Amino acid sequence: MSLRLSLLVPLLLCAPLAYAQDASELAAMTSPWSGSGGELGFASARGNSSTESFNGSLRLRYTDDDWVHTMDLFGLRSSSKVTETNDDGTTTRRTNTTANRYTGSAGSALQLGEHRQLSAKVRFERDDFATYDRRSSFGLGYGTRLWNTERFSFDALIGPGVSRTHSTEDDSTRTGLIGQGQFELKYSLTDNTDLINNLLVESGSYNTFGQNDFGVSVSMNEHLALKAGWQARYNSDVADDKRKTDTLTTMNVVYKFK
Repeated sequence: MSLRLSLLVPLLLCAPLAYAQDASELAAMTSPWSGSGGELGFASARGNSSTESFNGSLRLRYTDDDWVHTMDLFGLRSSSKVTETNDDGTTTRRTNTTANRYTGSAGSALQLGEHRQLSAKVRFERDDFATYDRRSSFGLGYGTRLWNTERFSFDALIGPGVSRTHSTEDDSTRTGLIGQGQFELKYSLTDNTDLINNLLVESGSYNTFGQNDFGVSVSMNEHLALKAGWQARYNSDVADDKRKTDTLTTMNVVYKFK
C-alpha cells in the first residue's frame, strides 16, 4: 500500500464519525425547545406559627422556522394555621388560605428579522384575593430590540388588545379595548449571573394593570440555576379595602430544559 493510500483510508473512516459529532452538536445548539424551563419555590414554618408557601412556573418555547410558539404557566398558594378560642374555652386550629393565584398565557410570533416580530397572545389569570379575581386578555403586537450589546439587551412589544375582567366589588364583568406593552431587559453581570426585568402593562378605560418581575439568576451548570425574584403588581381601580400594589419576593430553583 502506498503512503498516500495509507493516509487516505483513516481519514475516510473518521469522516463519518466527525460529521455525526458535528451534526449532533449543531442539533443541540439549534434545538426547537431552546429557552424552555421551569421554576419552583417552597417555604414551610412550624412551631408557634405554621405557614406554608408555594410558587412555581413553567415556560415552554418552541421554534418552527420563522414561528415561535410560547406557553407560560404560574401558580402561587400560601396558607397559615391559626388558633381560635371558642366560647367554652376550648381552642381550635384552623387553616387560612392567604394567597391563591394562577396565571396562564399562550402565544405565537412571526419573526420578521433577527430581532423583529409580529405576535398574538392570549392571557388568563385567577386571583382569589384581588378586586379583579378573573382577568383575560387577547392582544396583537409588534416587537423589536431597542438596545443590543454583548452583555445588555432591551426588547419592547406594543399593540392593541381586548380585556375581560370580573370585579368582586360589585360582581360585574367588563369587556373593553386596551393598549398592551411588554418590555424585557437583560444584563449579564458575569458569565453565570444575569439581571432580568420584565414589565407588562395593560391599560384600558376603567383600569390599568401592570406587573413588573425583577430577578437575579445565578447558573450552577447548563441546566440548574438559583434565582431571587421580586414581583410588583398594580391596579389603578380597586375596592376601598384593597391596596393598589401587591408585592411578592421569591427564592427559586430554576431548571432549563434545553
